[in-house]
Amino acid sequence: MPWHFNRHARRHMGRLVRRHVLPLALLAACAAPVHAGEVYLQIGLPGVGLGYAHPISDWLGVRGDFVTLGSRTETTTEEGIAYQAKLKASRGALFADLYPFAGGFRVTLGATSNQYKLTLDASGVGTTINVGGTSYVLAPGDGLGVEVKFPGTTPYVGLGWGHQAASGLRFSLDIGASIGKAKVAVTPRGQLAQPAAQADVDRETAELRDGVGKVKALPQISFAVGYSF
Repeated sequence: MPWHFNRHARRHMGRLVRRHVLPLALLAACAAPVHAGEVYLQIGLPGVGLGYAHPISDWLGVRGDFVTLGSRTETTTEEGIAYQAKLKASRGALFADLYPFAGGFRVTLGATSNQYKLTLDASGVGTTINVGGTSYVLAPGDGLGVEVKFPGTTPYVGLGWGHQAASGLRFSLDIGASIGKAKVAVTPRGQLAQPAAQADVDRETAELRDGVGKVKALPQISFAVGYSF
């Protein structure tokens, strides 16, 4: 009897699952909201890039993107010295988008992986440069190199609009900043690397750190166009 009872009970339970539980589970799955991902193209500061946003709910989404300005070379003047400048600028990022009002407005928190480096070089035979208040006429092998580098990983905080759960063509805006302090390194060459010029180089380094070295954040002001599938 116990064996027959268990066998009949199992059959009865199987019929209940097939007739009632499975249809209800399928109905619930079909009724659950499906949030489509969005691929977007971004332009502005800090550059041009491509990203992907995925809404989790009406109030939360996750997002990642990569933007770059590429490499740029130009002549610039810092603290009265003419430098050949080279800038490399790119970054990847992961974000959490919080929608406090379940609408388009959002607060964005995240982290960025950065490659922002500015190198400056003052050189050239016969060129006169003023280093720390003293004028130097450069000979072969003389020069002054400066590197300004932003931290490799930084937190991000910002405000924005867009990337919420929807379909079709999408538009979005971001205003925020990656928080981190730039580091300045100065490398003298030739006569500027001699002990007699050390005090002048130290003064020049302090002036640079009071200038470009005071950068404590990289701003973001960007506009994006995307499509949600």
